[in-house]
Amino acid sequence: MKIRSIETFCNPFVGFVRVTTDDGAQGWGQVSAYNADITALVVHRQIAPWVLGRNAHDIRALMDDIPRREHKFPGSYLCRAMCGLDTALWDLRGKREGKSVCELLGGTPGRLRAYASSMKRDITPVQEAERLLRLRDERGFDAFKFRIGAEYGRDIDEWPGRTEEIVPTVRRALGDGATLLVDANSGFSPGRAIEVGRMLQDHGVSHYEEPCPYWEIEQTRQVADALDIDVTGGEQDCQFQIWRQIVGTRAVDIIQPDVCYMGGITRTLQVAEMGAEAGLPCTPHSANLSMVTLFTMHLLGAIPNAGKYLEFSIEGPDYYPWQDGLFRNWPYTVEDGMVTIPSEPGWGIEIEPSWLERSAYQVSEVS
Repeated sequence: MKIRSIETFCNPFVGFVRVTTDDGAQGWGQVSAYNADITALVVHRQIAPWVLGRNAHDIRALMDDIPRREHKFPGSYLCRAMCGLDTALWDLRGKREGKSVCELLGGTPGRLRAYASSMKRDITPVQEAERLLRLRDERGFDAFKFRIGAEYGRDIDEWPGRTEEIVPTVRRALGDGATLLVDANSGFSPGRAIEVGRMLQDHGVSHYEEPCPYWEIEQTRQVADALDIDVTGGEQDCQFQIWRQIVGTRAVDIIQPDVCYMGGITRTLQVAEMGAEAGLPCTPHSANLSMVTLFTMHLLGAIPNAGKYLEFSIEGPDYYPWQDGLFRNWPYTVEDGMVTIPSEPGWGIEIEPSWLERSAYQVSEVS
């Protein structure tokens, strides 16, 4: 079963990939969101030449070979493009074998508890608390993540005092029974991160994400060593040597690879395995409702060190207008704070045909 063609359908925000084999079998995947039009070029220039005509079942071999072939161009864009191929090949295999990707990975489709993940900083603490409370009452969420500091803020808050105000405000609104998580998005120096972390501990926050610039691994380790709270991170990292350093030094307490940033399910599984060997839970980053959250659902249903929750974005068209109309069958219904991993073959999703018709199209195929 040889790969005959690779097609991309994209706009600047999101891009889907269709792989077709010489016997007509097809699978759908997705490159990482944002600058997807650039990533699609990488698919055709730096991915397709190395995989056309090769066995579509040899996913691990293909994922190992592409970075070697493109050794002069390591980094984020190559991995974002690899994700499109990898996830399409998993879908293709699942459809051929009549199994969900979760089952292919050794798991069983079922329900996952999700945490409601806010992306907003331009919101007052009272407004944030009110909308999280509504989500608790409407969808049954019992865990919530919100933003503190300023993104890459160098110890400058989004506005003065917001961090110190939002934590107790949300805790009071949701009560002691709610699980609270926060994301600092690389906002603090180690000293300030530790100071904030102690305040988080005092309010029962259980998850402290990316407190320091993510590339400063030693700074993050200092914070993790100083606090009892779980320090988490890794969403931006896509190179195995960086992951070996993160896990080997125990710079975080919970690892958070992003399936799309990392380069697909195959490579993310390797990171999850590193974490499992070190006794670290894996709670992947999945910050929008394109296919990345679906990929993460299938992954969490299969890995032995899955974290307690799936990250589930609560942002709608006002924040992510490009999410609308992606799928014919919506996979993200939340009931009692839980989502259900699709049991249909492959990813269990169908891309909306009208969206594909409006997208920019390219194809690479065996000549």
